[in-house]
Amino acid sequence: MDNDLYKYENELYKQGVRFIGGVDEVGRGPLIGDVVAACVVLPASFVLEGLNDSKKLSEKKRDLFYDYIIDNCVAYGIGSVTPSEIDEINIYEASRKAMMIAIKKVREQINLEHVLVDAMPLPTLDIPSTSIIKGDAKSISIAAASVIAKVTRDRMMYKLDEKYPEYGFASHKGYPTKKHIEAINKYGLIDGYRKTYGPVKKVMEAIK
Repeated sequence: MDNDLYKYENELYKQGVRFIGGVDEVGRGPLIGDVVAACVVLPASFVLEGLNDSKKLSEKKRDLFYDYIIDNCVAYGIGSVTPSEIDEINIYEASRKAMMIAIKKVREQINLEHVLVDAMPLPTLDIPSTSIIKGDAKSISIAAASVIAKVTRDRMMYKLDEKYPEYGFASHKGYPTKKHIEAINKYGLIDGYRKTYGPVKKVMEAIK
């Protein structure tokens, strides 16, 4: 196990901090669907060999890790922000809002003392926090949150794929791949597209 992944948590444990929440978000880049964040609090004894940034894991491994994390964490919360709100407040603020929702859900369960967050500062948070660039590869708690957020959002895309199989959501998860752009040009826009995103705007303009 990569001991460096425990560095931030161990430093806080030494200061007497017990409940540390790792926070990460998924879904800034897709053209459709919610942006999703997770906050996960792990026990100090938590070990999961191979846990790292969710993007570096196979889907099969992410699903296994998701179940293990849910079953063995102290607490977790998931927050999401809809496409219409993303269009209204922009994706950066929407990502931050999703994180704050996830944190709030954890705080309803336990006395959260410190938050480790992937890259994004949370200025309105009223408990101590540490923003870590590429945190999902540097903190076990953030890595766990990245898995929970990624699997949650992917499952949303699978549900959308069942309803609209012609768009290929199961394969591209809403990201602007060549096949996805071709699909929206051919079939048009369904509910849930982010209207302020370039490729979506182009389709909307073409319809006009």
